[in-house]
Amino acid sequence: MGPLNSLRSVIRFKPIELRPAARRLSTAASVDDLRLAKRRLPKAVFGYIDGGAEDERTLDRNVSGFARLEFRPRILRDVSNVDTTTSLLGRSLPAPLILAPTGFTRIADPQGELAVARSAARLGLPYCLSTMSTRSIEEVAEVSAGPKWFQVYAWRDRSLVAELVGRAKAAGYETIQLTVDTAVLGRRERDVRNGLTIPPKIGPGTILDGLLHPAWTYGLLTNEPITFANMTGHEGLDGSDAVNLAEFTTGQFDPALSWEDVEWLRTQWDGPIVLKGIQTVDDAELAVQHGVESIAISNHGGRQLDDAPAPVELIEPIAQAVGGQVEIIADGGIRRGGDIVKALALGAGAVMIGRAYLYGLGAAGEEGVDHVLDFLVAGLRRSMALCGTRSLDEIGRDLVVWREDP
Repeated sequence: MGPLNSLRSVIRFKPIELRPAARRLSTAASVDDLRLAKRRLPKAVFGYIDGGAEDERTLDRNVSGFARLEFRPRILRDVSNVDTTTSLLGRSLPAPLILAPTGFTRIADPQGELAVARSAARLGLPYCLSTMSTRSIEEVAEVSAGPKWFQVYAWRDRSLVAELVGRAKAAGYETIQLTVDTAVLGRRERDVRNGLTIPPKIGPGTILDGLLHPAWTYGLLTNEPITFANMTGHEGLDGSDAVNLAEFTTGQFDPALSWEDVEWLRTQWDGPIVLKGIQTVDDAELAVQHGVESIAISNHGGRQLDDAPAPVELIEPIAQAVGGQVEIIADGGIRRGGDIVKALALGAGAVMIGRAYLYGLGAAGEEGVDHVLDFLVAGLRRSMALCGTRSLDEIGRDLVVWREDP
């Protein structure tokens, strides 16, 4: 064998990947790596996805809180078959994972909510569409045969809420999620610094940023205008003119939202109701008294009240107070499959992700969302195996312990 043949026998050239999205994903080993979306999106757009309220302490603690939990793995358990299936609100799911509602999703990718809905449906995971979505209730229903939820706010105009709920029911949505932590909008200072408007518009202040991100700009200019798709036909609400989000929220959302409105929503919807935004044990107990089927422990991804409690710190006390009476979803800070295991060990029945899949969408479109979901489900299965748990029923409180160090 000559020198050239010897060299060929030990060197293998990696095939060249021609698709840009696949190239980006090939180097993304974690959800955090997908923040490479920062390179593809204008500063204001990425800041909207990535940022939180005020000094962003709660945003940081949502994620870092999971690092305070240590596993207590068991060994020699025969984990050759690990089962991640579960049941939530009467539906069997392949994993305890829900895709949270995120508004204005088309600012990350032209397909927006359609891409996210298709990705969720492929795995049979629930996708919750936001009232402030840039694809309509009906458009999402057309592309997704998977489980679909619809999120509502308490608008001043209750007839509008009733209309949206009725459309969701007619389109086959299974669950209504009422967001209860937006009586007023939190101060999101990245958006203030970046001059964000919703939808984003190309103008004198954004031309340079647009030129520096040509793929995003091309997508914006060659697709239909970004609007609040569910508000088409409602003058002043459809986002056909760029709006300041704080001013829009102040004008349209009802700060008088109360428990009576939860009772009113029950008159409009006969399916499961999830209250999203529970941040105390007291309110979790009140939610049970008002007959909702599920609560989502959430601080709106750290985007509302800075120094609100991190969801991971609330799961156990809330589960101890109301466990068994209402299904508990933990929303916020999930970045790995191990985080899902930790949330379940503390008493959650499922977790919800939003920012994580937006990173994937911004980095590589629909393929990026697929990447995030596959990463989390595979990580869930791997973490369960390494902990010696073969099914979700075997994930108990004794599996994790809080670290003593801060």
